[in-house]
Amino acid sequence: AIKAAREHRTSSSPSSSSSTPPLLRAQSSSSSSSSSQWPLHHPQQQQRRGLTTTAALKSKGGGGASPSGILSGVHPESVADVARIVDKAQAAADKWGVDYTEFLDPALADACLMCVGRMADVEARAWGGFERAERVRLVMGRPEVLDSDEGFAKAAGDWESGGIVALLQIEGNFLFDKADHRDFLGAAVGSGIERDRLGDILVQGEKGAQILTTPEMARFLSTTFTSVRSVPVRAVPSPLSELRVPVARVDTFSSVEASMRLDAVASAGFKMSRSKMADLIDSGHVKVNWREGAKTKTQVESGDIISLRGKGRVEVGEVSETKKGRFNIDLTRFL
Repeated sequence: AIKAAREHRTSSSPSSSSSTPPLLRAQSSSSSSSSSQWPLHHPQQQQRRGLTTTAALKSKGGGGASPSGILSGVHPESVADVARIVDKAQAAADKWGVDYTEFLDPALADACLMCVGRMADVEARAWGGFERAERVRLVMGRPEVLDSDEGFAKAAGDWESGGIVALLQIEGNFLFDKADHRDFLGAAVGSGIERDRLGDILVQGEKGAQILTTPEMARFLSTTFTSVRSVPVRAVPSPLSELRVPVARVDTFSSVEASMRLDAVASAGFKMSRSKMADLIDSGHVKVNWREGAKTKTQVESGDIISLRGKGRVEVGEVSETKKGRFNIDLTRFL
């Protein structure tokens, strides 16, 4: 009898594989795939899509891994910033609204435009106060929203009517104490604002400069920006119609070099000795595509922008190889 009772308990006891009631098993098995059943506009799906950008990058150590998908082709140093802006663009599109970045340098702006351009129903347009502006803000949202009166046209309008770029006139007498771009930039940043609140700075010779900034910073700097070098100045917020953009001066020419090393191409572009250029590169005066940390042996290619502090920049144009294995390089120097 005892043996029969034991056999009965053994045969009737639930196994580990079937201990969960059928209803709970169904719920648990469906929970792993339930996230894919959310509609695309549901917040749960928005959160999942966000994990492929900012959150995923944080889990990988801030962009140490090679980006893929929307972020493919982005410089490793810019992945985190581009991912954040991509998320911001998607959020604006999901809300059928418009959102903006702060001022971006050309390299970061190009990367963001490339990545947003890969997305569906989202668009980004650049505006820096004038057509040839280098530092720009991106206006982001659905194309039909950006085409509306409350979209890009409003953002590119006068800052007192909702525009996102304001003009600040820096007026002073610089006849006997000339100031350059770095002097005006240093004075502005020294007032306590971040670099991404400032756009292009157009030096106006002995009369001062014009600074493009955000409307909020234009109001702030109008009371805190009082001097540049030893010259007292007035900072006056003004409409964009008063912007005076200097005529671009360029010099286009070709050079034949033995390699595409930075020191070789840059010395040809800025017309100085290779040894002097190497010293300037080592001292941090040279940037490639607006990025610091360039080395003399850095390889440049067609489309790269080489900038030298105080000397302008050079754009690398078409590159072809000669019969002797040298490189014929088209260069454009912006003075």
